[in-house]
Amino acid sequence: MSDTFTIRRQVEFNHCDPAGIVFYPRYFEMISAVVERFFADGLGYSWASMGLLEGNGTPMGDISVRFHNPSRLEEWLTFDLSVKRLGRSSATLIVHCSCEDEPRFTCKATLVHANIKRGRSESWPDTVRRRMKSYLTETETGKTPA
Repeated sequence: MSDTFTIRRQVEFNHCDPAGIVFYPRYFEMISAVVERFFADGLGYSWASMGLLEGNGTPMGDISVRFHNPSRLEEWLTFDLSVKRLGRSSATLIVHCSCEDEPRFTCKATLVHANIKRGRSESWPDTVRRRMKSYLTETETGKTPA
């Protein structure tokens, strides 16, 4: 059974339109924050150390979001992140957002581990790859890992 990285966050005034509903571009900021926490807290590979010490980053290669229900000011959102696919230098993440079990959105995002100065992809470090595998929900064949 795979792990899921979970974080909760309260909807703040700065996330909302005048009606108190989350303005959809703010969800992308929340997704970025969840992914940043996943790398730092879930994988022990923070964007700061990755970028400042190694000159690497994880640019977004692809992202799609399916919105299900609106979120409102002061609600508590739960973000569950898992790894759908793990490649040599990329990973596809799935982020499910809900509020008290009511779905708010589902995101599929592919990140690339890249050397920023060289402008090309690089393999995930072995320790990061091992940690990321514990969050893997499906293999490329669609089977759950053993």
